[in-house]
Amino acid sequence: MANTMDHLRIGIAGYGVIGKRRRGCVDANPFMKTVAVCDKKFADDGQLDDGVAYSRDYQKLFDHNLDAVLVCMSNDMAAEITIAALQRGLHVFCEKPPARNMSELRQVVAVERSYPHLKLMYGFNHRYHESVQDALKLIRSGELGKIINMRGVYGKSKLITFDQADWRAKREMAGGGVLLDQGIHMVDLMRLFAGEFTDVHSFVSNNHWHYDVEDNAYAIMRTSDGIVAMLNSSATQWRHQFSLDINMQRGSIILRGILSGSKSYGSETMTTVYANPDRDNGDPKESTQEYSFDPSWTAEIDAFADVVRNNSAIESGTSHDALMTMQLVHKIYYADPDWRTKYSIPNPNEHE
Repeated sequence: MANTMDHLRIGIAGYGVIGKRRRGCVDANPFMKTVAVCDKKFADDGQLDDGVAYSRDYQKLFDHNLDAVLVCMSNDMAAEITIAALQRGLHVFCEKPPARNMSELRQVVAVERSYPHLKLMYGFNHRYHESVQDALKLIRSGELGKIINMRGVYGKSKLITFDQADWRAKREMAGGGVLLDQGIHMVDLMRLFAGEFTDVHSFVSNNHWHYDVEDNAYAIMRTSDGIVAMLNSSATQWRHQFSLDINMQRGSIILRGILSGSKSYGSETMTTVYANPDRDNGDPKESTQEYSFDPSWTAEIDAFADVVRNNSAIESGTSHDALMTMQLVHKIYYADPDWRTKYSIPNPNEHE
């Protein structure tokens, strides 16, 4: 039965670029209302011009009779705030990455199990892009047969772009570099399309920017039923790029570009290739769809509101999704023997 409350009272932990973007989605939803925000940039406590309370300390969010908390903080705070909110009986939406490492995320999942009536959803907004949704529908329809392999590149020109805070380049706060910050989206999509990868080989490096987190990760991975995926997550991609080729038994799906806040990844398109190798001689029929609107941020928050209000199951972005995607990211780290030795990367298949 749907919750009959007028609005879900929302607190936002982290009021930077992403926190403000998420607030716009919250306030556009007729069943949600932002009542408090927190961020380290605030010098004291007070109220914004629109009456929303602000504070420097996330603990003060809990003074506002909230229904849910959106966690949009640096990676070192994500797990701590998620656990604190759950323990206060609040639903939680947490941005990716869900934690700095597997140990922190497993602690979150253990706490979540103690509160089965609460909803914990993770923000992997690329799942909600229209091109990704259309690709998933086509794959699940079986029209092009089964997936054979995938090749993905997600890259930007620096680790810290568009006036982002520099914590992303510090291992102590971030836990990882470009793979954990941006490449995690590509890892998550590969899992979404192909399932779980059991065999992982990689090279991980920080040879260009020389931070203590990676600026490039290269991986080749295989599922138990033989689907192979190749991935490059890069902070030396001088022209920003998002590309994912999905080759199937009777054709291909080619995703190019992603409509992002920076608008630097080009047009978002999905090309469908219909292959008949006995007739087309390598020049098959294809059609391309271009997308002009990014509904992902709004759609994801709307989905969170729906599961909270209706006490329904989370369909995308569960803690299990987050756990398996994080595990695959850390399998990539661990698979490079030099990288795991240099930074003492634990085996993600083993509980600490």
